Amino acid sequence: MRRMVVLVVVLMLATGCGWPRDVGTTRDDVHGGVLRVGVSEAPPWTRVADEGAVTGAEAELVRRLARRLDARVEWFPGSESELMAALHGRVLDLVVGGLDAKAPWTTQAALTRSYVTMRTVVAVPTGVSAPGELSGVRVAVRAGTAEVAALRGEGALPVPVPEVSGREGLPVVVGQWRLAELGLRETGHELAVHDHVWAVPAGENGWQVEVERFLLALSHPEIEQLLADAERAEATA
Repeated sequence: MRRMVVLVVVLMLATGCGWPRDVGTTRDDVHGGVLRVGVSEAPPWTRVADEGAVTGAEAELVRRLARRLDARVEWFPGSESELMAALHGRVLDLVVGGLDAKAPWTTQAALTRSYVTMRTVVAVPTGVSAPGELSGVRVAVRAGTAEVAALRGEGALPVPVPEVSGREGLPVVVGQWRLAELGLRETGHELAVHDHVWAVPAGENGWQVEVERFLLALSHPEIEQLLADAERAEATA
């Protein structure tokens, strides 16, 4: 049995076979070519302007990956369901947009390993007491977000605002990356925890490894800074 295993390995090396192998040729096609990226709207991870410009923390990361591969990025905005179908059909090489590891797309795409975990928390500025319970407490939250519903689920009284600034004089809902910038402290109340991933075509194992190697080399503070920069740019736009 041992001789058989050695023989298989020797044959793989002799024939130039490597592991992992892609079902298709995505890895080779992207190097020095075009990186076709599907993007869904998910600020501050990604933002798609009316004229098609793509910004946000993950947009910057995609551009860094493209530079590493000597590739040119082509963006394809759409909903997650549309983009995953296109990825399944190998029309796209990558899909980004604040994707969570729990995303229900495993039959259509391969999800990378989580490259960062981010929390959405209730925090307070200096001079505001941290509530022991959220029930009946007024909490400032960005209007039109899922966190409005999450607060209601905790019995809190959401106070929708265009943009959380930390000057509301109330407890506020923010991503953890904004705590230092806004001078806020946590209250111990978490509304969400997300393990963030990217999606690649299923079976493109070598390509997935390449993308994961890039993502897993990023530091948590580096990603937090990109997110804070993206929110600041959006607030001043």
